[in-house]
Amino acid sequence: MTKRTLAGRPVDPVGLGCMNLCWAYGEPPTHAEAIAILHRALELGYDHLDTANIYGLGQSEKLIAEALKGKRQEYFLASKTGIVIQDEVRGVDCSPQSITASIDASLERLETDHIDLLYLHRFDPTVPVADSVGALVRAIEVGKIGAYGVSEWSAAQIREAHAVHPMSAVQTEYSLWTRNVELAVLETTRELGIAFVAFSPVGRGGLCGELDDPATLPARDMRRTMPRFMPENWPANRALIDALVALAAEAGMTAAQLALAWALSRGGHVHVIPGTRSLRHLEDNFAAGKIAVEQALLDRADALINEDTIAGHRYGDAMRQLVFTEEYA
Repeated sequence: MTKRTLAGRPVDPVGLGCMNLCWAYGEPPTHAEAIAILHRALELGYDHLDTANIYGLGQSEKLIAEALKGKRQEYFLASKTGIVIQDEVRGVDCSPQSITASIDASLERLETDHIDLLYLHRFDPTVPVADSVGALVRAIEVGKIGAYGVSEWSAAQIREAHAVHPMSAVQTEYSLWTRNVELAVLETTRELGIAFVAFSPVGRGGLCGELDDPATLPARDMRRTMPRFMPENWPANRALIDALVALAAEAGMTAAQLALAWALSRGGHVHVIPGTRSLRHLEDNFAAGKIAVEQALLDRADALINEDTIAGHRYGDAMRQLVFTEEYA
């Protein structure tokens, strides 16, 4: 697959999400393992790395700086700001002061003088959009960031921000089992010429077919709070995933590769950023962008796992309050 444009730069459509190098899913890799994953990513040809100030409370950004010292020109770097945590409770702060301070802190952790793309990680209803975007524009003007994007915003909010200053990317969850962006955001980004970056394109690991029982996940694994992984929903979802594994096997692929190929097929402006703690998965994910998949197979995957067939919401109630992407009724 040819490269796709992101903030004016051609990059491989399969990027690397760097959240679970230090946080969120399963037991984090050791420091040495995380460094090895980043080294191997560049060796394979990954040239789009996605992180955030909140991932491991800055640890993901520090890992990238340490592992890839002296190689900053070899990859496109995206990070995020806007989510704040106090006493383990999540909130959002996209005030100009917070954005400006956060950019400086990220630059220090990343040991670089610029971030290619900075997202507002969530929408802040307490701050006028023009004020938040204005802070990002000032950062662009002085060279601290190259472009800006937003994450989990509605189509109307995207249009409002884009009218203030053109945005380069929208990052939102999108996979076979999370289709919210198909209501409005995917078409909005296509219309406006904005890149769409799909996070969790393999369903937070659920679509890989390798998780048998979510009850075995570590106590702090985020998926323990997500309805699709809970006992009332998981057996039905696992049956669908088993069918996806069998479908992928027919074409000599893994279920994750089929899920990634499906996401990339949804538009020429679509990128995916699967994360992993495994060198094997790192290699398989990158290869997914190079596999020619017949449309008939993609259609069968589409019909198998979708908003109508999956059981449970993608987020629990607390997390849903921070998401403004359009919802299915």
